[in-house]
Amino acid sequence: MIPIQELLNRIRWDDSFAKGDFVIGYYDRVDEIVIQVPLHQIHFTPGDHFFFQITDRDGRIHEIPFHRVREVYKNKELIWHRDLKDQTDNDT
Repeated sequence: MIPIQELLNRIRWDDSFAKGDFVIGYYDRVDEIVIQVPLHQIHFTPGDHFFFQITDRDGRIHEIPFHRVREVYKNKELIWHRDLKDQTDNDT
């Protein structure tokens, strides 16, 4: 499995691969579910290799660590995933 940052960089910089609709699924510790967000709604801060940002329905900005990304879909097809049991989550 390639690191999530490497996959996201490929989506952002490889024009032929990036054609399609991408969805990122990240683990929400409060609700204990995977939340799916369209890639176009995610903000990546240049130079930040640890977090990305999303804005919820109430307009609040949340920083999500890359290690909580569990799945990536392209055109509704799963192209990358990380099992919950395989992840050592340091979020306490």
